[in-house]
Amino acid sequence: MILPIYIYGQPVLRKVAEDIPLDYPNLKELIANMFETMDRADGVGLAAPQVGLPIRVVTIDLDVLSEDMPEFKGFRKAYINAHILETSDDQVSMDEGCLSLPGIHETVKRANKIRVKYLDENLEAHEEEVEGYLARVMQHEFDHLEGKMFIDHLSALRKQMVKGKLNAMLKGKAHCSYKTKTVR
Repeated sequence: MILPIYIYGQPVLRKVAEDIPLDYPNLKELIANMFETMDRADGVGLAAPQVGLPIRVVTIDLDVLSEDMPEFKGFRKAYINAHILETSDDQVSMDEGCLSLPGIHETVKRANKIRVKYLDENLEAHEEEVEGYLARVMQHEFDHLEGKMFIDHLSALRKQMVKGKLNAMLKGKAHCSYKTKTVR
């Protein structure tokens, strides 16, 4: 089932998400719905707060990039109760966009390497070090679990430059090809 993606201004996007219990009802169905929603919106990642749920669940699908990045062939994972434990000092700048911020793309500086812990779809615990593009996507999505968005990493000048687009979103004027839930 395609879920509406919550757009900038929705309060759930600014809440710190809660870890879920291992017996969370309909978790597999939620994950399937998040993947379907993300696919329909042409995203590579989606966090539960983006579909209105203040819980620590993230889906990431990098298989769509596998033609240019063969290491991501078949990469489609869910991350449950995910937390970043450590970030490296070396930073890399790259353009980012977000399904909850349609029409905004900005250069964001993030750690090139991170150490994370999470449960997979089978509720098995993992702790691993991740680097490069996957580390960037995880940081972007896991930020949503902390009530943050990529625009929070912008300089004051860059924030000012996107203010008009953000204000339009607050007025319910978000233009995109997928199902959304705006403030109005």
